[in-house]
Amino acid sequence: MESAHGMQEAPPKVEEKPEWWASPATLGLMGFGTTTILAGLNDGGWILWGSLLSMAIFFGGAAQVIAGIIALRKGNMFAGTAFIGYGMFWLAFNSIVTVYVVAAPGSALTTGGYDIAAFTFVWFMFTFAFLINAPKHGWGITAVFLTLTIAFLLLTVQWWQVGAGNVLSMNLYKVIGGEIILTGALAYVVGLADLTNWNYGRRIIPV
Repeated sequence: MESAHGMQEAPPKVEEKPEWWASPATLGLMGFGTTTILAGLNDGGWILWGSLLSMAIFFGGAAQVIAGIIALRKGNMFAGTAFIGYGMFWLAFNSIVTVYVVAAPGSALTTGGYDIAAFTFVWFMFTFAFLINAPKHGWGITAVFLTLTIAFLLLTVQWWQVGAGNVLSMNLYKVIGGEIILTGALAYVVGLADLTNWNYGRRIIPV
């Protein structure tokens, strides 16, 4: 996420690299990707909340915020804002899920459906702003923001229906969960490419 190709150009060997701060792209993308995969597994009904909420605090949340601070220090507004933004998203996600889903009874979940729908919609707006700027950073980053924009839109519809008291089919939850898993997998692939290309000093995985 540090150049027009979504990552830094292949650098010299680590010991020859003049800059003290390394690229935070791998850390940020891996933190986002793995946490998002767990979120998709949860939304599809394949796993419970425990592992997701823990990841949302530490790897999806704290690690991404650290990556974003490093990116801003390196002068990268796009990556820095994205990593800090989505790091804070996961921390806020942990809080809102704990209030409305984990700690509250079923009736409170229905009442909170509109609240969560509003939460996912403003993140849809945030993500759309990055989507229209993502093409400059390569197809990998563009694919991540495209699928993430769709994911937030689907989640908005899902939670709006929950707030309205409508019962959604398990198949629909699995479709939405699968789309979220795809988003996380794409972020993981871009992070893998960033790590691999940097480590071997040449573009092995083009993104």
